[in-house]
Amino acid sequence: MKKLIVLILVIAISMLLSACANEPDTPVAVEPDPDAIAAGGTITVWSWDPAFNLRAMTEAAAIYQRINPAFELNNVEVPWEDIDMQITTFAVAGTLDLLPDIMLVQDQAFQLNVMNFPEVFLDLTDSGINFNDFATAKTSLSMVDGRNFGVPFDNGVTIMGLRTDIIGEAGLTVDDFTSITWGRFIELGHEVLAATGMPMVATTAGGADWIDYMSKSAGVSMFNPDGTPNIVGNAVLRQALEIYVELVRTGILIEVDSWDAYIGSFVNDVVAGTIAGCWILGSIQQNPAHEGLWAVTNIPRLDVPGGTNYSSWGGSSWAVTSNANAPLAIDFLKNTFAGSVELYDILLPAAGALATWIPAADSPVYQEEHPFFAGQRVAADIISFSANIPTFYFGVFHYEAISAIEVAVTNILGGSDIDAELQAAQEFVEFQMQG
Repeated sequence: MKKLIVLILVIAISMLLSACANEPDTPVAVEPDPDAIAAGGTITVWSWDPAFNLRAMTEAAAIYQRINPAFELNNVEVPWEDIDMQITTFAVAGTLDLLPDIMLVQDQAFQLNVMNFPEVFLDLTDSGINFNDFATAKTSLSMVDGRNFGVPFDNGVTIMGLRTDIIGEAGLTVDDFTSITWGRFIELGHEVLAATGMPMVATTAGGADWIDYMSKSAGVSMFNPDGTPNIVGNAVLRQALEIYVELVRTGILIEVDSWDAYIGSFVNDVVAGTIAGCWILGSIQQNPAHEGLWAVTNIPRLDVPGGTNYSSWGGSSWAVTSNANAPLAIDFLKNTFAGSVELYDILLPAAGALATWIPAADSPVYQEEHPFFAGQRVAADIISFSANIPTFYFGVFHYEAISAIEVAVTNILGGSDIDAELQAAQEFVEFQMQG
């Protein structure tokens, strides 16, 4: 019922926007005078995940305060779902003055938000930020019509983190979990469950992130190159759903009811590991008693043509809003996330934040052994993973497709037919695209 209500709300908002729209608004361009930077002031930033995104902002502010000692950061934790909804709410209501100066936007939703609500976002193309210093594939996710609207942040390479002591109770090592299929992962998960009584991994209930990154690992999108939905008849997507359902029904994967419960699952010894974007490394390190007990490897692969053990999950970019103190907000980003090797050197061991800012990758810090992960060169390994991720086409309506698949996952776990749910998901996306 909850998912149905969400779908109704999404449809209603889409119809409202279509009915009220006249000529589309133009994104707000900004060409700040380099000499016009405010000598102080407070920047309000919205983001989620205290151990990762908010931590990154705190460290960035400390570095920037050396340049601008009067600068202050109002660092506010706001769940992504709330940020996404507030963009819509404030734009429709015309209350853009309620927006923060800077907000974090998920890459998969960035382009559609700019297209739907261009009045919310500053055009940063001519802001003085050098976007050529970022990985092209990452930068493209926050671009619309060749213009830059986001400062790229985190690398979303998907990893599998494992508690070596727990899997060791089943006589297994990290090598047993490296470069395997999902079928083999399920077999090993049964062994760990039998030996320890512990599931392998957890995730938040009602999501489709796992389905998403499984599909990406084979380079197969939910959209065709012409932009039409590729859901019905998508063999890769169907296999991903089948595997997810089997993982849940066998107890190898447990669904929890909140993000905090998910983090707690591996911090508090409920599960034997986790699979997520590499941004999860900061959260993994929250329990000091676990130092030396974790290892990182690649993810299982689908048994399909083109299937790989590499994917991406999540990833976000910083947007400057039309309500911002633009000169100060831009100068802050320019000298930190788009200009400080030191920042990324701090964030890598402290929060597990791998840069997409190219100059940071040359730092010796990226080759260091990590004590929490028993001396593993985690950053170097993850960089090698990223080189093997298949090319993936998001499609402008990727976020809507994920929402539809979330409903499908819930219904399939409740006993619905997979093919019927895929048909319903495709029809929902096609309806959304008409708006």
